[in-house]
Amino acid sequence: MIPLARPDITEKEKQAVLAVLDSNQLSLGPKLNEFEDKMAAYAGTQYAIACNSGTSGLHMIIAALGIKDGDEVITTSFSFISSSNCMLFERAKPVFVDIDEKTYNLDTAQIEEKITARTKAILPVHVFGQPANMNDIRRIALKHGLAIIEDSCEAIGAEWNGKKAGTMSNAGVFAFYPNKQMTTGEGGVVVTNNENLAKLCYSLRNQGRGIDSQWLNHVRLGYNYRISDISCALGIAQLERIDEILAKRQRAADLYMEKLKDVEGVILPIVDERAKMSWFVFVIRFEPWIDRNLVMQTLLKRGIGCRPYFTAIHLQPFYREMFGYKEGDLPVTEHVASGTLAIPFFNNITEEQIDRVVAEVKRAIGYAAIPDSEARLKRRYELGVASDHAVVR
Repeated sequence: MIPLARPDITEKEKQAVLAVLDSNQLSLGPKLNEFEDKMAAYAGTQYAIACNSGTSGLHMIIAALGIKDGDEVITTSFSFISSSNCMLFERAKPVFVDIDEKTYNLDTAQIEEKITARTKAILPVHVFGQPANMNDIRRIALKHGLAIIEDSCEAIGAEWNGKKAGTMSNAGVFAFYPNKQMTTGEGGVVVTNNENLAKLCYSLRNQGRGIDSQWLNHVRLGYNYRISDISCALGIAQLERIDEILAKRQRAADLYMEKLKDVEGVILPIVDERAKMSWFVFVIRFEPWIDRNLVMQTLLKRGIGCRPYFTAIHLQPFYREMFGYKEGDLPVTEHVASGTLAIPFFNNITEEQIDRVVAEVKRAIGYAAIPDSEARLKRRYELGVASDHAVVR
């Protein structure tokens, strides 16, 4: 079995965690402050507020910005569901914009047509570690007086025109689940230069306690979004290795790009020339004449970890029920989502493992090509595919 993802834990991380266990300060201790200081320094922001997940970080920003019942936030449906759920926690409404078919990020040309009197913010997601077009997003936000919330959960170390992801907005969020570039086990961090927003997030993560007030003095509704010193110690050790970690992932991505470039039917990631990629996952997409689900089933049976990345949020059952979304509402998102597949990708994946994955992908395509038949013609018609493709046998 070659797993889809695997954390990169060394002796350095193990010793850091053991030191916290020996200290008897497992939460709200010195490692929390150290981790926040080092995250702020890495991001280049004044403040970093560590919390128990990227989802919690996004929710805190939504709440701190005063986004509430009836407000709208423009975002993408091609993402992990938390980037939209964080609005629902405050009874605000996510308004979806279709994506660019090359980068899979928000199609910024479609943002302004979705802005209404209820719109309060734009929440771009730096999908798979590639920053969205922040030039356009910042221009539009300034023109319409909107806040920007960067979902940088997949993009630590990424840059747009030389500026780090997470720092081109009112606030950004990184996440550290074990499949991310670096991990704290579970965890996230909000980064911002806004003092008032930072203070609100410090309070919100700890049950609404006042920052400078006495113990058990709760000044607002808050949450238990705290992160342990154990996780922070792990994060510090990982952050000290971040350049090494990102280089490993770049190497793996380069190998995949080289070995898959001539495989018929496979569409490889396209990196915007203005972006510096921070590879979170390696996602390939299949031409419409290949049955993605059959490729996935074949790979799994052969011991190759893989998953659809992403399934469109607006077509999730409870989003359909709540908002009435249906197929055809976001045609590019739906088309892309129907063909994407994440394949094994992690810091220490070997070239031999990559070779095996590539061989198995080629093999699976042979089984998954839709034959020249009435079914294939119908499928091509549904997808609007005009050009012909040879079937891989």
